[in-house]
Amino acid sequence: MRTQPAKAPVQGTVSRIASVDALRGLSLLGILVVNIAFLASGYRMAGLAEPAFDSPLDWAVRWTVTLVAENKFYLLFSFLFGYSFTLQVGAAARRGRAFRPMFLRRLAGLLLLGLAHAVLLFPGDILTTYAVVGLALLALRGISPRTAVILAVAVTSLLALGFALLALMAAMGMDAAGTISHGAAEAVRSDVALRGSGLQIIDEHLHKLSLILVLRVLFQGPAVLAACLVGLAVGKLGVLRDPSAHTATLRRIQWAGFTLGLSGAAVYTMSAWNGGVNKFFGEAVDLVTAPLLAAAYAATFLRLLPYAPRIGRALAAPGRMALSNYLAQSLLCAVIFTGYGLALVDRVSPPLEVLIAVAVFAAQVFFSRWWLRSHRYGPVEWLLRAVTYWKRPARHRRLELA
Repeated sequence: MRTQPAKAPVQGTVSRIASVDALRGLSLLGILVVNIAFLASGYRMAGLAEPAFDSPLDWAVRWTVTLVAENKFYLLFSFLFGYSFTLQVGAAARRGRAFRPMFLRRLAGLLLLGLAHAVLLFPGDILTTYAVVGLALLALRGISPRTAVILAVAVTSLLALGFALLALMAAMGMDAAGTISHGAAEAVRSDVALRGSGLQIIDEHLHKLSLILVLRVLFQGPAVLAACLVGLAVGKLGVLRDPSAHTATLRRIQWAGFTLGLSGAAVYTMSAWNGGVNKFFGEAVDLVTAPLLAAAYAATFLRLLPYAPRIGRALAAPGRMALSNYLAQSLLCAVIFTGYGLALVDRVSPPLEVLIAVAVFAAQVFFSRWWLRSHRYGPVEWLLRAVTYWKRPARHRRLELA
Protein backbone atom coordinates (compact mmCIF):
# COMPACT_ATOMS: atom_id res chain seq x y z
CA MET A 1 0.00 0.00 0.00
CA ARG A 2 2.98 2.35 0.48
CA THR A 3 3.71 2.36 -3.24
CA GLN A 4 0.65 4.52 -4.02
CA PRO A 5 1.82 7.84 -2.49
CA ALA A 6 5.15 7.57 -4.27
CA LYS A 7 3.42 8.01 -7.62
CA ALA A 8 1.92 11.39 -6.79
CA PRO A 9 5.04 13.53 -7.15
CA VAL A 10 5.73 12.05 -10.58
CA GLN A 11 2.41 13.32 -11.88
CA GLY A 12 3.16 16.80 -10.57
CA THR A 13 1.42 19.89 -11.82
CA VAL A 14 -0.20 18.25 -14.84
CA SER A 15 -2.16 15.88 -12.60
CA ARG A 16 -3.27 18.75 -10.36
CA ILE A 17 -4.57 20.84 -13.24
CA ALA A 18 -6.28 17.84 -14.84
CA SER A 19 -8.04 16.90 -11.60
CA VAL A 20 -9.38 20.43 -11.10
CA ASP A 21 -10.55 20.62 -14.72
CA ALA A 22 -12.21 17.23 -14.38
CA LEU A 23 -13.98 18.37 -11.21
CA ARG A 24 -15.15 21.46 -13.06
CA GLY A 25 -16.45 19.24 -15.87
CA LEU A 26 -18.38 17.12 -13.37
CA SER A 27 -19.89 20.32 -11.95
CA LEU A 28 -21.02 21.35 -15.43
CA LEU A 29 -22.88 18.08 -15.87
CA GLY A 30 -24.62 18.44 -12.51
CA ILE A 31 -25.58 22.05 -13.24
CA LEU A 32 -27.10 21.08 -16.59
CA VAL A 33 -29.12 18.22 -15.08
CA VAL A 34 -30.64 20.74 -12.65
CA ASN A 35 -30.99 23.74 -14.97
CA ILE A 36 -32.62 21.91 -17.84
CA ALA A 37 -35.85 21.55 -15.86
CA PHE A 38 -36.01 25.33 -15.41
CA LEU A 39 -35.10 25.94 -19.04
CA ALA A 40 -37.77 23.49 -20.20
CA SER A 41 -40.73 24.59 -18.09
CA GLY A 42 -42.49 27.71 -16.87
CA TYR A 43 -43.97 25.59 -14.09
CA ARG A 44 -40.58 24.49 -12.77
CA MET A 45 -39.36 28.08 -12.74
CA ALA A 46 -42.42 28.82 -10.58
CA GLY A 47 -41.49 26.04 -8.16
CA LEU A 48 -44.31 23.81 -9.40
CA ALA A 49 -44.46 20.40 -11.05
CA GLU A 50 -45.58 20.27 -14.66
CA PRO A 51 -49.21 19.04 -14.52
CA ALA A 52 -48.87 17.15 -17.80
CA PHE A 53 -46.28 14.79 -16.25
CA ASP A 54 -47.62 13.12 -13.13
CA SER A 55 -46.52 9.49 -13.42
CA PRO A 56 -44.55 7.73 -10.65
CA LEU A 57 -41.46 7.82 -12.89
CA ASP A 58 -41.83 11.59 -13.42
CA TRP A 59 -42.02 12.15 -9.67
CA ALA A 60 -39.14 9.77 -8.99
CA VAL A 61 -36.91 11.78 -11.33
CA ARG A 62 -38.00 15.11 -9.79
CA TRP A 63 -37.28 13.91 -6.27
CA THR A 64 -33.97 12.31 -7.25
CA VAL A 65 -32.63 15.37 -9.08
CA THR A 66 -33.66 17.64 -6.20
CA LEU A 67 -32.15 15.28 -3.63
CA VAL A 68 -28.77 14.60 -5.20
CA ALA A 69 -28.11 17.58 -7.48
CA GLU A 70 -30.09 20.74 -6.81
CA ASN A 71 -28.07 23.42 -4.97
CA LYS A 72 -25.01 21.16 -4.85
CA PHE A 73 -23.19 21.50 -8.12
CA TYR A 74 -23.40 25.27 -8.45
CA LEU A 75 -21.78 25.41 -5.00
CA LEU A 76 -19.04 23.11 -6.22
CA PHE A 77 -18.59 25.31 -9.29
CA SER A 78 -18.44 28.37 -7.02
CA PHE A 79 -15.81 26.68 -4.86
CA LEU A 80 -13.71 26.22 -8.00
CA PHE A 81 -14.23 29.89 -8.90
CA GLY A 82 -12.68 30.84 -5.56
CA TYR A 83 -9.90 28.31 -6.02
CA SER A 84 -9.12 29.59 -9.52
CA PHE A 85 -8.96 33.11 -8.12
CA THR A 86 -5.87 32.12 -6.10
CA LEU A 87 -4.28 30.65 -9.24
CA GLN A 88 -4.87 33.91 -11.11
CA VAL A 89 -3.31 35.91 -8.27
CA GLY A 90 -0.26 33.65 -8.33
CA ALA A 91 0.06 33.79 -12.11
CA ALA A 92 -0.04 37.59 -12.10
CA ALA A 93 2.63 37.73 -9.39
CA ARG A 94 4.93 35.38 -11.32
CA ARG A 95 4.59 37.46 -14.48
CA GLY A 96 5.07 40.75 -12.64
CA ARG A 97 1.65 42.07 -13.71
CA ALA A 98 -0.72 44.23 -11.69
CA PHE A 99 -3.53 41.89 -10.68
CA ARG A 100 -6.29 44.33 -9.73
CA PRO A 101 -6.88 46.00 -13.15
CA MET A 102 -6.71 42.64 -14.93
CA PHE A 103 -9.21 41.04 -12.59
CA LEU A 104 -11.57 44.02 -12.74
CA ARG A 105 -11.58 43.77 -16.53
CA ARG A 106 -12.27 40.04 -16.18
CA LEU A 107 -15.21 40.72 -13.86
CA ALA A 108 -16.55 43.34 -16.26
CA GLY A 109 -16.39 40.78 -19.05
CA LEU A 110 -18.21 38.22 -16.89
CA LEU A 111 -20.87 40.76 -16.02
CA LEU A 112 -21.55 41.61 -19.66
CA LEU A 113 -21.64 37.95 -20.65
CA GLY A 114 -23.94 37.19 -17.74
CA LEU A 115 -26.35 39.99 -18.56
CA ALA A 116 -26.54 38.88 -22.20
CA HIS A 117 -27.03 35.27 -21.08
CA ALA A 118 -29.78 36.21 -18.61
CA VAL A 119 -31.70 38.39 -21.07
CA LEU A 120 -31.35 36.25 -24.18
CA LEU A 121 -31.21 32.68 -22.91
CA PHE A 122 -31.69 31.95 -19.19
CA PRO A 123 -32.69 34.34 -16.38
CA GLY A 124 -31.17 31.87 -13.89
CA ASP A 125 -27.68 32.98 -14.99
CA ILE A 126 -24.92 32.78 -12.38
CA LEU A 127 -22.17 34.72 -14.17
CA THR A 128 -23.51 38.07 -12.96
CA THR A 129 -23.38 36.73 -9.40
CA TYR A 130 -19.76 35.71 -9.91
CA ALA A 131 -18.96 39.20 -11.22
CA VAL A 132 -20.29 40.77 -8.02
CA VAL A 133 -18.83 38.14 -5.67
CA GLY A 134 -15.50 38.56 -7.46
CA LEU A 135 -15.34 42.11 -6.11
CA ALA A 136 -15.63 40.71 -2.59
CA LEU A 137 -12.86 38.19 -3.30
CA LEU A 138 -10.67 40.99 -4.58
CA ALA A 139 -11.22 42.97 -1.39
CA LEU A 140 -10.62 39.90 0.80
CA ARG A 141 -7.74 38.32 -1.08
CA GLY A 142 -5.26 39.06 1.70
CA ILE A 143 -7.13 37.18 4.42
CA SER A 144 -5.80 33.94 5.88
CA PRO A 145 -7.33 30.55 5.00
CA ARG A 146 -8.64 30.23 8.56
CA THR A 147 -10.36 33.62 8.40
CA ALA A 148 -11.83 32.80 4.99
CA VAL A 149 -13.41 29.59 6.31
CA ILE A 150 -14.72 31.33 9.45
CA LEU A 151 -16.27 34.05 7.30
CA ALA A 152 -17.84 31.44 5.00
CA VAL A 153 -19.37 29.64 7.98
CA ALA A 154 -20.63 32.95 9.42
CA VAL A 155 -22.27 33.99 6.12
CA THR A 156 -23.93 30.59 5.74
CA SER A 157 -25.11 30.51 9.36
CA LEU A 158 -26.64 33.98 9.20
CA LEU A 159 -28.41 33.15 5.96
CA ALA A 160 -29.76 29.89 7.38
CA LEU A 161 -30.91 31.72 10.51
CA GLY A 162 -32.83 34.18 8.38
CA PHE A 163 -34.71 31.37 6.63
CA ALA A 164 -35.32 29.65 9.97
CA LEU A 165 -36.95 32.87 11.23
CA LEU A 166 -39.14 32.97 8.14
CA ALA A 167 -40.16 29.37 8.87
CA LEU A 168 -41.03 30.36 12.45
CA MET A 169 -43.12 33.26 11.17
CA ALA A 170 -44.94 30.84 8.87
CA ALA A 171 -45.65 28.54 11.82
CA MET A 172 -47.16 31.53 13.65
CA GLY A 173 -49.48 32.25 10.75
CA MET A 174 -47.38 34.93 9.06
CA ASP A 175 -46.59 32.84 6.00
CA ALA A 176 -44.62 34.76 3.39
CA ALA A 177 -44.05 31.68 1.25
CA GLY A 178 -44.85 31.74 -2.42
CA THR A 179 -43.42 30.88 -5.77
CA ILE A 180 -41.49 33.15 -8.05
CA SER A 181 -44.22 33.30 -10.64
CA HIS A 182 -47.15 33.33 -8.18
CA GLY A 183 -48.92 30.19 -9.27
CA ALA A 184 -50.05 28.03 -12.12
CA ALA A 185 -51.81 30.83 -14.05
CA GLU A 186 -48.57 32.76 -14.32
CA ALA A 187 -46.72 29.58 -15.34
CA VAL A 188 -49.17 29.12 -18.23
CA ARG A 189 -48.60 32.74 -19.27
CA SER A 190 -44.85 32.15 -19.14
CA ASP A 191 -45.14 29.05 -21.34
CA VAL A 192 -47.05 31.01 -23.98
CA ALA A 193 -44.39 33.73 -23.99
CA LEU A 194 -41.51 31.24 -24.21
CA ARG A 195 -43.12 29.60 -27.25
CA GLY A 196 -43.44 32.96 -28.98
CA SER A 197 -41.12 35.22 -30.93
CA GLY A 198 -37.64 36.27 -29.90
CA LEU A 199 -38.96 39.57 -28.53
CA GLN A 200 -41.58 37.75 -26.45
CA ILE A 201 -38.92 35.42 -25.05
CA ILE A 202 -36.64 38.32 -24.10
CA ASP A 203 -39.57 40.18 -22.50
CA GLU A 204 -40.37 37.08 -20.45
CA HIS A 205 -36.75 36.76 -19.33
CA LEU A 206 -36.74 40.40 -18.23
CA HIS A 207 -39.96 39.78 -16.32
CA LYS A 208 -38.39 36.77 -14.58
CA LEU A 209 -35.27 38.75 -13.74
CA SER A 210 -37.33 41.42 -12.01
CA LEU A 211 -38.94 38.72 -9.89
CA ILE A 212 -35.82 36.77 -8.89
CA LEU A 213 -33.60 39.78 -8.16
CA VAL A 214 -34.36 39.70 -4.42
CA LEU A 215 -33.85 35.92 -4.34
CA ARG A 216 -30.49 36.36 -6.09
CA VAL A 217 -29.31 39.03 -3.64
CA LEU A 218 -30.58 37.40 -0.45
CA PHE A 219 -29.98 33.73 -1.22
CA GLN A 220 -27.70 32.84 -4.10
CA GLY A 221 -25.20 35.68 -3.70
CA PRO A 222 -24.23 34.94 -0.08
CA ALA A 223 -24.19 31.18 -0.72
CA VAL A 224 -21.87 31.66 -3.71
CA LEU A 225 -19.63 33.97 -1.67
CA ALA A 226 -19.33 31.37 1.10
CA ALA A 227 -18.37 28.64 -1.38
CA CYS A 228 -15.86 30.97 -3.07
CA LEU A 229 -14.27 31.77 0.28
CA VAL A 230 -13.76 28.07 0.99
CA GLY A 231 -12.21 27.74 -2.47
CA LEU A 232 -9.97 30.69 -1.66
CA ALA A 233 -8.83 28.99 1.54
CA VAL A 234 -8.17 25.68 -0.21
CA GLY A 235 -6.25 27.46 -2.96
CA LYS A 236 -4.04 29.26 -0.46
CA LEU A 237 -3.34 26.03 1.37
CA GLY A 238 -2.53 24.21 -1.87
CA VAL A 239 -4.64 21.20 -0.89
CA LEU A 240 -5.57 20.29 -4.48
CA ARG A 241 -1.97 20.16 -5.64
CA ASP A 242 -1.79 16.61 -4.34
CA PRO A 243 -5.15 15.20 -3.14
CA SER A 244 -3.52 11.84 -2.33
CA ALA A 245 -1.60 13.54 0.49
CA HIS A 246 -4.90 14.40 2.18
CA THR A 247 -6.69 11.06 2.03
CA ALA A 248 -7.64 11.09 5.71
CA THR A 249 -9.21 14.55 5.39
CA LEU A 250 -11.06 13.57 2.23
CA ARG A 251 -12.40 10.49 3.99
CA ARG A 252 -13.71 12.58 6.89
CA ILE A 253 -15.37 14.96 4.42
CA GLN A 254 -17.08 11.99 2.79
CA TRP A 255 -18.42 10.66 6.08
CA ALA A 256 -19.75 14.05 7.22
CA GLY A 257 -20.97 15.08 3.80
CA PHE A 258 -22.89 11.94 2.93
CA THR A 259 -24.51 11.53 6.36
CA LEU A 260 -25.42 15.12 7.20
CA GLY A 261 -25.57 16.26 3.58
CA LEU A 262 -27.97 13.59 2.36
CA SER A 263 -30.13 13.97 5.48
CA GLY A 264 -30.41 17.71 4.87
CA ALA A 265 -31.06 17.13 1.17
CA ALA A 266 -33.96 14.83 2.07
CA VAL A 267 -35.51 17.58 4.23
CA TYR A 268 -35.03 20.12 1.46
CA THR A 269 -36.54 17.79 -1.14
CA MET A 270 -39.64 17.25 0.98
CA SER A 271 -40.02 21.00 1.42
CA ALA A 272 -39.63 21.59 -2.31
CA TRP A 273 -42.28 19.03 -3.29
CA ASN A 274 -44.88 19.52 -0.54
CA GLY A 275 -43.61 16.66 1.57
CA GLY A 276 -44.90 18.13 4.83
CA VAL A 277 -41.86 20.35 5.53
CA ASN A 278 -42.10 24.14 5.54
CA LYS A 279 -40.39 25.62 2.47
CA PHE A 280 -38.33 28.12 4.45
CA PHE A 281 -37.23 25.51 6.97
CA GLY A 282 -36.14 23.26 4.12
CA GLU A 283 -34.12 26.15 2.65
CA ALA A 284 -32.48 26.79 6.03
CA VAL A 285 -31.46 23.15 6.39
CA ASP A 286 -30.22 23.02 2.80
CA LEU A 287 -28.05 26.10 3.23
CA VAL A 288 -26.13 24.33 5.99
CA THR A 289 -26.01 20.82 4.57
CA ALA A 290 -25.76 21.29 0.77
CA PRO A 291 -22.14 22.52 1.04
CA LEU A 292 -21.30 19.36 3.00
CA LEU A 293 -22.80 17.13 0.33
CA ALA A 294 -21.06 19.09 -2.45
CA ALA A 295 -17.78 18.66 -0.55
CA ALA A 296 -18.43 14.93 -0.23
CA TYR A 297 -18.97 14.69 -3.99
CA ALA A 298 -15.67 16.49 -4.60
CA ALA A 299 -13.78 14.34 -2.08
CA THR A 300 -15.16 11.12 -3.56
CA PHE A 301 -14.38 12.23 -7.09
CA LEU A 302 -10.80 13.19 -6.23
CA ARG A 303 -10.22 9.87 -4.48
CA LEU A 304 -11.62 7.84 -7.37
CA LEU A 305 -10.01 9.86 -10.16
CA PRO A 306 -6.63 8.01 -10.13
CA TYR A 307 -8.51 4.74 -10.74
CA ALA A 308 -10.57 6.13 -13.63
CA PRO A 309 -8.14 8.17 -15.78
CA ARG A 310 -10.31 7.91 -18.91
CA ILE A 311 -13.27 9.43 -17.12
CA GLY A 312 -10.99 12.12 -15.76
CA ARG A 313 -9.69 12.98 -19.23
CA ALA A 314 -13.21 13.01 -20.66
CA LEU A 315 -14.45 15.43 -17.98
CA ALA A 316 -11.32 17.60 -18.04
CA ALA A 317 -11.90 18.68 -21.66
CA PRO A 318 -15.28 20.40 -21.07
CA GLY A 319 -13.92 21.62 -17.72
CA ARG A 320 -11.10 23.48 -19.45
CA MET A 321 -13.63 25.46 -21.48
CA ALA A 322 -16.35 25.56 -18.84
CA LEU A 323 -17.56 29.08 -19.65
CA SER A 324 -18.11 28.25 -23.33
CA ASN A 325 -19.91 25.03 -22.41
CA TYR A 326 -22.07 26.67 -19.74
CA LEU A 327 -23.35 29.24 -22.23
CA ALA A 328 -23.70 26.61 -24.97
CA GLN A 329 -25.89 24.50 -22.67
CA SER A 330 -28.36 27.36 -22.34
CA LEU A 331 -28.24 28.05 -26.08
CA LEU A 332 -28.93 24.43 -27.02
CA CYS A 333 -31.76 24.16 -24.48
CA ALA A 334 -33.25 27.44 -25.71
CA VAL A 335 -33.29 26.05 -29.23
CA ILE A 336 -34.97 22.86 -28.01
CA PHE A 337 -37.52 24.33 -25.59
CA THR A 338 -38.35 27.91 -26.64
CA GLY A 339 -39.60 29.75 -29.69
CA TYR A 340 -36.02 30.24 -30.81
CA GLY A 341 -36.32 26.71 -32.17
CA LEU A 342 -38.58 23.72 -31.47
CA ALA A 343 -40.71 25.41 -28.76
CA LEU A 344 -41.07 22.24 -26.68
CA VAL A 345 -41.49 24.06 -23.38
CA ASP A 346 -43.52 21.92 -20.94
CA ARG A 347 -43.87 19.18 -23.55
CA VAL A 348 -40.93 17.06 -22.40
CA SER A 349 -41.14 14.76 -19.37
CA PRO A 350 -38.62 14.95 -16.49
CA PRO A 351 -36.95 11.62 -17.42
CA LEU A 352 -36.50 12.77 -21.03
CA GLU A 353 -35.12 16.10 -19.81
CA VAL A 354 -32.39 14.26 -17.92
CA LEU A 355 -31.60 12.13 -20.97
CA ILE A 356 -31.35 15.28 -23.10
CA ALA A 357 -29.02 16.83 -20.51
CA VAL A 358 -26.74 13.79 -20.58
CA ALA A 359 -26.77 13.76 -24.40
CA VAL A 360 -25.93 17.47 -24.59
CA PHE A 361 -23.07 17.04 -22.15
CA ALA A 362 -21.75 14.00 -24.00
CA ALA A 363 -21.71 16.06 -27.20
CA GLN A 364 -19.83 18.78 -25.33
CA VAL A 365 -17.21 16.27 -24.21
CA PHE A 366 -16.51 15.27 -27.81
CA PHE A 367 -16.61 18.84 -29.09
CA SER A 368 -14.32 20.09 -26.32
CA ARG A 369 -11.74 17.39 -26.96
CA TRP A 370 -11.83 18.14 -30.69
CA TRP A 371 -11.55 21.91 -30.16
CA LEU A 372 -8.68 21.70 -27.67
CA ARG A 373 -6.56 19.65 -30.03
CA SER A 374 -5.81 22.84 -31.94
CA HIS A 375 -6.90 25.63 -29.60
CA ARG A 376 -5.45 26.68 -26.28
CA TYR A 377 -8.74 28.14 -24.98
CA GLY A 378 -12.44 27.71 -25.53
CA PRO A 379 -14.02 30.38 -27.76
CA VAL A 380 -15.59 32.38 -24.91
CA GLU A 381 -12.53 31.83 -22.71
CA TRP A 382 -10.43 33.33 -25.53
CA LEU A 383 -12.68 36.40 -25.59
CA LEU A 384 -12.60 36.80 -21.81
CA ARG A 385 -8.83 36.41 -21.79
CA ALA A 386 -8.54 39.16 -24.41
CA VAL A 387 -10.58 41.46 -22.16
CA THR A 388 -8.59 40.45 -19.07
CA TYR A 389 -5.13 41.05 -20.57
CA TRP A 390 -6.36 43.74 -22.98
CA LYS A 391 -4.62 42.13 -25.91
CA ARG A 392 -5.41 39.52 -28.54
CA PRO A 393 -4.38 36.01 -27.42
CA ALA A 394 -3.16 33.47 -29.96
CA ARG A 395 -6.03 31.32 -31.16
CA HIS A 396 -4.17 28.15 -32.06
CA ARG A 397 -1.64 26.04 -30.22
CA ARG A 398 0.89 26.17 -33.07
CA LEU A 399 0.80 29.98 -33.05
CA GLU A 400 1.67 30.07 -29.37
CA LEU A 401 4.56 27.68 -29.81
CA ALA A 402 6.04 29.64 -32.72
